[in-house]
Amino acid sequence: MSGKSVAVGSDHAGYEMKGALIDELRTLGCEVLDLGCDGPASVDYPDFGKAVANAVAEGRADRGVIVCGTGIGISIAANRNPRVRAALCHDETSARLAREHNDANILALGARLVGPEVARGCLRVFLSTEFAGGRHTARVAKLGN
Repeated sequence: MSGKSVAVGSDHAGYEMKGALIDELRTLGCEVLDLGCDGPASVDYPDFGKAVANAVAEGRADRGVIVCGTGIGISIAANRNPRVRAALCHDETSARLAREHNDANILALGARLVGPEVARGCLRVFLSTEFAGGRHTARVAKLGN
């Protein structure tokens, strides 16, 4: 995992979890691009989903992590970018399969739905799992990339 660059963004509901995930990323030796938000004051999740999506799509980051209250809204915002495959994950299995089968490039998490240990586990698995290719390649191609 060391050497990967990861863009990270959240809204106010995900702010605390974003900080914990940034700490985990640095422990893993990743370069972190923190795209906000910068505190617990209310903000609009689409702005941060879009910022992370653009960073990944433009190649400024290898992968992305986005967090809002449920992970739903921010993942919808990120997936508006045709070069992004943001996957909302709730456990390590969904994070692994998002990478193996869907070549997801952004991990979405819901801070109100998963605890910090589960979130860190999802992050580690998401970063360490490679796309399986094979039969999945044609399917992922149909997603627009």
